[in-house]
Amino acid sequence: MTQTEIIDRIKQLKKEKNAIILAHYYTRPEVQDIADYLGDSLGLSQMAGTTEADIIVFCGVHFMAETASIISPNKKVLIPAEGAGCSLAEGVTGYDLREWKKANPDGLIVSYVNTTAEVKAYTDYCCTSSNALKIVQSLPKDKKILFVPDKNLGAYIQKVTGREMEIWNGDCCVHDKIDTQMVLDKLEEYPDADVLIHPESSCSHDDRVLNHPRAFMYSTAGIIKHAKESPKQRFIIATELETIHKLQADNPTKEFIPIHPKTICGQMKKVTLEKVLEALEKEQYEVRLPEDLREKAWLPIQRMLDLS
Repeated sequence: MTQTEIIDRIKQLKKEKNAIILAHYYTRPEVQDIADYLGDSLGLSQMAGTTEADIIVFCGVHFMAETASIISPNKKVLIPAEGAGCSLAEGVTGYDLREWKKANPDGLIVSYVNTTAEVKAYTDYCCTSSNALKIVQSLPKDKKILFVPDKNLGAYIQKVTGREMEIWNGDCCVHDKIDTQMVLDKLEEYPDADVLIHPESSCSHDDRVLNHPRAFMYSTAGIIKHAKESPKQRFIIATELETIHKLQADNPTKEFIPIHPKTICGQMKKVTLEKVLEALEKEQYEVRLPEDLREKAWLPIQRMLDLS
């Protein structure tokens, strides 16, 4: 089949089966283009909770489809690329959190949404990069906090809020490579550009970056908003490369330069048009959780959504 034929067949099946396609900004451009909703983790979670579709085809990695299934247990959630994982989600386990809770029974666990359902089940509050600052700032000052699993996002939150936290030693294998020198070099090379940085980056808590007037720390949705609203014409994008597809579509006259040509999430690239079509045709790779696990994992997500 040609790409046009695949896309036409996907559209036909969506209509026949009352399906919706949700895609993350890091997926391939052609996958982004067929999505009914394109977003970051928070936006996709919110959409999963409000859609009236019977089937959700989640173009992303496994923890994202799990989150959609937790939020919408009555929907059939399909993941086109069954083996698409995440270094963050794989960097901490439910056992790890259970042991921490034993040692700190009055402590609070804040988990980045980039975690498994098992980890969420032992979590007090979930967060995304869009709302992490707000959620941590809302917590009682006398409580000890464990932040998992992203060390860079955790250090950024601690730096900005002044809130002491115990921070897990996990990272995103893509963003962790974005360091301070890389940012400073681009600021010097492009004196007319803003540098828009995801807080999972290893430079996110360095004062030389945080205090620079042309460096800005945002979630992916925040990066897109800044570029759209800014009068500037040139931007350095310090996050996953495919975000530039959406940025360029929204701002065709502006220039977007990747911080590095290899800021690529190979796991997200496992989602292809062919696999989206196959998921819809066969309704395969359904993500569904045991109800007791789902209920436990839902509570911290619900708290996150209520605070967003």
